[in-house]
Amino acid sequence: MNIDKKNLEGYIDMTSFGAISNIKKKEKAVQKAANFCLYDGYRPLVYICSPYRGDITKNVEKARKYSRFAIENKAIPMTPHLLYPQFMDDSNPEERYLVTHTINYVLLGKCSEVWVFGEDISEGMAREIALAEKRRMKIRYFTETMKEVTR
Repeated sequence: MNIDKKNLEGYIDMTSFGAISNIKKKEKAVQKAANFCLYDGYRPLVYICSPYRGDITKNVEKARKYSRFAIENKAIPMTPHLLYPQFMDDSNPEERYLVTHTINYVLLGKCSEVWVFGEDISEGMAREIALAEKRRMKIRYFTETMKEVTR
C-alpha cells in the first residue's frame, strides 16, 4: 500500500505522512520478527547428561551437538559442563565438588527432563541419573548418534 503525501483535500501533509509511514515501518518490523521467531509453543528445560572428563575436547564437542539436538527437538538444553568450566577449575577438587554435588543438582531440579547421551555412564552421570530417578523425573536415553533408546 502506497502512502500519499497529500491529504484528502489534496494538500501536502507531511505530519500525517510521517506518522503513517512510521506505523507501516513498525508493522513491517513486527512481521519480520515474527517470521524469524523460533518460539512455537512450550519447550521443556532438559538437563543434558553426558561425559565431561577423559577426552575433554571431544566430550565438549559432543555436548555441543547434544545441546543443538535438544534445540532442534523443541527443548531448551541445560548443559552445565559447557558453562562452568568457562570460569571454574575442574582440576581443583573443591571447585569440582561444588559444581558436581551442588550446582548441578540444583540445575537438574529446575529441569523437567534428563536426557542421557552415550552408552558409557561416568560416575558423575550416574549420580545425576540416580538423583533424577529419586525425584521421579522423566529420563530419556540416547546413543552418541542421538538415536533414542529404551531402557
